[in-house]
This record gives sequence, structure tokens and C-alpha cells, in this order.
Amino acid sequence: MHWLKVTLPGMLALLCGCSAVVPGDYADNQPQLQPETFFDGTLSAHGVIKNRSGKVIRYFNASIDASWSGDTGTLEESFLFDDGEQQQRIWTLKRNGDGSYTGTAGDVIGPAQIEVAGNSMFLNYVLRIPYNDGTLDIRVDDRMYLVSESVLLNESDLSKFGIDVGSMLLVIEKR
Repeated sequence: MHWLKVTLPGMLALLCGCSAVVPGDYADNQPQLQPETFFDGTLSAHGVIKNRSGKVIRYFNASIDASWSGDTGTLEESFLFDDGEQQQRIWTLKRNGDGSYTGTAGDVIGPAQIEVAGNSMFLNYVLRIPYNDGTLDIRVDDRMYLVSESVLLNESDLSKFGIDVGSMLLVIEKR
């Protein structure tokens, strides 16, 4: 039992010391993702939402109309889910002086922190979603990767109180 007392803290430190994936890990990857270029014009998105066990529980298609004026971009998203539900979201992206971005939307609590490097763009935000007769605030960790000039892959981890509640996988295509 003594070995457990000695070994366990070291193992925990090792696990905690493992760094998460960050956009800088992709700084040299091509093609370079420039939000002002990719998120401009008409785009389409197609995705699935999975529960925490990995089972697909919903799927959706969306159209995105995007434009930029100076350092500010507007993304108007129209979602159609498999059960017929429709949702609208309008993102406003702002390029900051340090090259990072912030994003806001009506159902996003506070600003989304956005980092871009190489072919990647990471967003971290809290999304307020309809749930039963009320709403639920879900932490969203988006990791986007530009795989060609016209195709971006997005994987998202969804959590509540730090506990994994699901994930989302989608493809965004620039038309």
C-alpha cells in the first residue's frame, strides 16, 4: 500500500502535466486558415451530435452567409435538424490587435475566445441551448482544421461542470 501512496501522486502529476492540444501545434500546417477569407461568402455545414457514449443523437445541415467589414465578420447560420427543428445563430467575429479573435452570438454567454494558427482555429465558449422547458449552458471546445481551400473539419467537445456530455462533428464547405 505504501507504493500506492508514493506512486499515485507522481502518476497524477504526470497526467496533469500532459498538455492539451493548442493551435500553435499546427502553426506550420497548410493551407493557412484565414477566417476573413474562409468565412466569407456562402458556406454549408453538415454534422452530427453525439451523446457522451458516442452514439449519434441528432444530425443537421446548415447554410452560412458570411461577410467581413474591416476587422469584423458576420456569420449568419441557419440550421435544420433531422427532427425538423430550425435554429438561427448570428456570430460576430472581431479580429483583435494581437491577431487573436473574439466572437459573440445571441445564445453564447460572454465572448468566445478564438485562436488561429496554421490550418487550425480553436474556439472556447458557453452555449445556452433550449432544454425541456428551460435552457442549459454547455461549454463548447471547438477545434477546426482547414483541410483544403474549401473544406474545414470541426470537432467539438461538449461539457457541463467539467463533465463530458457529448461531442459534435461537422464539415463546413465553402461554395
